[in-house]
Amino acid sequence: MRIAIYSRVLRNEYLPSVVKLISLFQKKNADVVIHTVLFLQLKKHLKKTGALQVFDQISSNEPIHAIISIGGDGTLLDTLTLLKNREIPVLGINTGRLGFLANAPFGNFEAITNNLMDERYVLEKRTLIEFKSNTDLFGSDIWALNDFVIHKKESSSMITINTFLNGEFLNTYWADGLIVSTPTGSTGYSLSCGGPIIFPDSANLVITPIAPHNLNVRPIVVSDDDVISFEVEGRVNSFLASLDSRSVPFESNIEIAVKRAAHNFILIRFNEHNFLNTLRDKLSWGSDLRN
Repeated sequence: MRIAIYSRVLRNEYLPSVVKLISLFQKKNADVVIHTVLFLQLKKHLKKTGALQVFDQISSNEPIHAIISIGGDGTLLDTLTLLKNREIPVLGINTGRLGFLANAPFGNFEAITNNLMDERYVLEKRTLIEFKSNTDLFGSDIWALNDFVIHKKESSSMITINTFLNGEFLNTYWADGLIVSTPTGSTGYSLSCGGPIIFPDSANLVITPIAPHNLNVRPIVVSDDDVISFEVEGRVNSFLASLDSRSVPFESNIEIAVKRAAHNFILIRFNEHNFLNTLRDKLSWGSDLRN
């Protein structure tokens, strides 16, 4: 088995444990490749660096069986820029705060390595959003696991977002912005703006306005077979488009749309971490908070 390990910059107290995780995989004859940023942090803790391979990007034909993301949910979302359109399973080990996606706790690495090597896990297919435009706004990173967001940029004034489903007019939103969320992202930004929670295997997308001016506009759930397109106007001619917090400016003459991607994001989940348990544990869903 060939395992890739990715992380942003980790606090120093985590580094010896990551070295232990690498050692456990090597003892089980797994090939381990480490992202360059993490390798530079680990270098002084490693006894032998020559046996380890380092990567910046994962090539389209490189045989990787799983990626381990060490950090929070944001770190796990970053792995999408490494995967592109490859469906390599990803396990998130949480060193952050919430750990909604990266829900394997940091530590107990023997259980983690045993479960991975013995394939004692569940693979969850998560819907991705694909961004479409008549210009190269996001380069090759055109997918999002959580959401696509249109937001005002250079003014406190609201913007006008004319929204269409498969070319048919849906609604005009006078708001600070608009979120198109996957089921995975429904527990993130969309939820904080009043959107519903959608189960991961639901074949839906959620359109959620950000601080809408009109009281009769609410979040709406649509089929993920729909292509959602936009025309954006405002007092200034510059706006922000975001894919999982990767933001770029755009102007009103740019044509933009989103749809469900043809491929999925594959999340590794151990049996004790199912979606309902995560809702109860991480978001206190259904808890009696009166005491």
